[in-house]
Amino acid sequence: MPDHFYVYPAYLGRGRSRAAGRRVGAEESVADLSAEEIVQAARRLGYTAVVETDKNYPRDAGAYAGRVKVTKRAGTTKARFLHQLSAELHARRPAAGAR
Repeated sequence: MPDHFYVYPAYLGRGRSRAAGRRVGAEESVADLSAEEIVQAARRLGYTAVVETDKNYPRDAGAYAGRVKVTKRAGTTKARFLHQLSAELHARRPAAGAR
């Protein structure tokens, strides 16, 4: 079993449906998300994360938004990590009405 998992910005993207690859609920999704922002949030959560800029989400052939390689921790599933990551991203961004 690998000691890491991959996170694509599409997993949390607000402009996507679940069928198109989003892995969190619509209320947890994030607009205009980059791989670098995912790395920063993962590091704030205590994970080791690295951007792989030359990779693309398989459903978006030709669109190289990158992916993030995150080292697993015991007892944390990928789904749980994505929910934690979404909460961290929302906590660090200003409220939608404040823009």
